[in-house]
Amino acid sequence: MSSGEPSPALTADLPAARSLTERLRTGLRQSAAFLVVGVVGFLVDAGTYNLLVFNFGAWGGEGLMYDIPLLAKIIAIGAATVLTYFGNKWWTFSHKQSGSPAREYVMYALINVIAIGLQLSCLGFSRYVLDLSSPLADNISGTLIGQMVAVIFRYWAYDKFVFTGDADRKTAA
Repeated sequence: MSSGEPSPALTADLPAARSLTERLRTGLRQSAAFLVVGVVGFLVDAGTYNLLVFNFGAWGGEGLMYDIPLLAKIIAIGAATVLTYFGNKWWTFSHKQSGSPAREYVMYALINVIAIGLQLSCLGFSRYVLDLSSPLADNISGTLIGQMVAVIFRYWAYDKFVFTGDADRKTAA
């Protein structure tokens, strides 16, 4: 063993270590891309909602949909969802080749319906249980807290159920 060559035990572990390193690198890249896509979606969601419900504070602070905030939130989330679908498909999960774009889109939509329910439940609880209707309360409950809960769910569900194709080795590297 003094010949300077690594022991068989060390060489046997190298592929496993490399595989772990590659998986970690891919996971970090995927998480960062998901975060960037999510931030853009968050800005579209928050901006659309605040425009519809509060006119961004202009004209007395009541927008066209002030009295129907849940419908406004559905519209805002819908706009953000279309944008984030393409961001996630073409960037976050681009290393996974899916066999069926139709199945992928239907699953994406179903996951987002569940996520919308999570987000709306946070806004609805604040508005109708706690009786809070200020722009600050709506943005904390529906946009900030609701979005955090929905993002955690979406990341897990997209990877598990939507973008399930085998990783394309050239793209992942």
